Amino acid sequence: MKYTKSIENLLKEANATGEGSLKRTLGSWNLIALGIGAIIGAGLFVRTAAAAGEAAGAAVTLSFIVAAVGCAFAGLCYAEFAAMIPIAGSAYTYAYTTMGELIAWIIGWALIMEYALGAATVSIAWSEYLNKLLGGAIPYQWSHSPFESLNGVSGFINLPALVILLVLTMVLIRGTQESAKLNGIIVFIKVAIVLLFIVLGWQFIKPENHTPFMIPEGTPGHEGFFKWGWGGVLGGAAIVFFAFIGFDAVSTAAQEAKNPKRDMPIGILGSLVICTILYILFSHVLTGVANWSEFADPAKGKEASVAYVISTYMSGYSWLATGVTIAILAGFSSVILVMLLGQSRVFYTMSKDGLLPKVFSELHPKYSTPHKSNMILFILVGLFAAFVPGSVAGDLTSFGTLLAFVLVSAGIWILRVKSPDLERPFRTPLVPLVPILGIIICGGMIVALDYTTLKVAALWMVLGIIIYYTYSKNHSKIRNSEK
Repeated sequence: MKYTKSIENLLKEANATGEGSLKRTLGSWNLIALGIGAIIGAGLFVRTAAAAGEAAGAAVTLSFIVAAVGCAFAGLCYAEFAAMIPIAGSAYTYAYTTMGELIAWIIGWALIMEYALGAATVSIAWSEYLNKLLGGAIPYQWSHSPFESLNGVSGFINLPALVILLVLTMVLIRGTQESAKLNGIIVFIKVAIVLLFIVLGWQFIKPENHTPFMIPEGTPGHEGFFKWGWGGVLGGAAIVFFAFIGFDAVSTAAQEAKNPKRDMPIGILGSLVICTILYILFSHVLTGVANWSEFADPAKGKEASVAYVISTYMSGYSWLATGVTIAILAGFSSVILVMLLGQSRVFYTMSKDGLLPKVFSELHPKYSTPHKSNMILFILVGLFAAFVPGSVAGDLTSFGTLLAFVLVSAGIWILRVKSPDLERPFRTPLVPLVPILGIIICGGMIVALDYTTLKVAALWMVLGIIIYYTYSKNHSKIRNSEK
């Protein structure tokens, strides 16, 4: 028997108030800011140059549009679900409603790779950039894991990564509204610096750097269909796609939105549109100020590409290079905050269903936040961030995200067939075409991940299945209620 949640029971749970319920404190602008906070990390500063130098050239602006369209298919499906079923849990809850408990567990387990592992990986990168900003003031052994060494010096613990995780965990325990305010400030800082680069850099654009717009056939080092021309645009889209990941985290806060039927679609799709516009303008300026071929040179360092362009071609604006590092740090901070928020809300919902221990859904008596879940999450994520190298995570975060996108897209299609008469405050257009395209594009990107990533992801999923059959299945509230 396939155990599924009924829409009626979910709506009752979503409308519940009082003790044991999350507070509805977020408006549409809070949700848009959460989306921007999760989306704009270092991806904008790193992936743009990588895509231009490796595949798309100046046409990386088109790559961003293609990637945004791919994300939009999944985003439209998320928007319909979040408006219709305004409850914490995101893709996990949507799968429980449409495909049953086992599939819901699988996606909930996969989301740990997106949110928890993603937060750990980003906190490690945050530590690296902080040390850059401070000129290497933090000793190597106190900012790297024991498995890393440089010039005979071995790391002991990544203390800065642990500190930022603890600070943001404390903010999350204090309250969702407080977390949203902090996120709003961080988003303002990083968007302001992105806009400064766009506005100030525009006067340094050289039209010849955009000619030819696409990498010509036969360009040395660009053999292969996805390395030049329109193929290069598609190859670039695959690279920059992951700079968009994060908008789905908005849906985990559905149970804390004041007016979810209206605000959730605005938050999900609004953040996606704003980030797309910023990405297109940013990439246009970056490839206009410096020729794309410079980003293909490993010696320049793709991570320092924006700072390199500013210091080399934008005389008088060296201070902006420091600003970019600050924007990257701010970007990392908001990404960690939203990832930790998203993971704790997924754990909260899974615990309410009995699939995880009750401790994950216990709320703070004063702040009405899942404080124990936040602290357990800090310990788990903190252990990874403090003692494991960031490179270990690889593309596992991408796997968890893309799998969620595939199942949410499939869920919209299933629910339209299964319950066509349900009230839908927001309707995904062109069903089943949009869900099918979401499944194909995101499924294709899963297949394109490297073999090692897929192998580790498979082992993680096997571990999840073992836990489900040894603990979760026996404690499932929906199963026990039907016995």
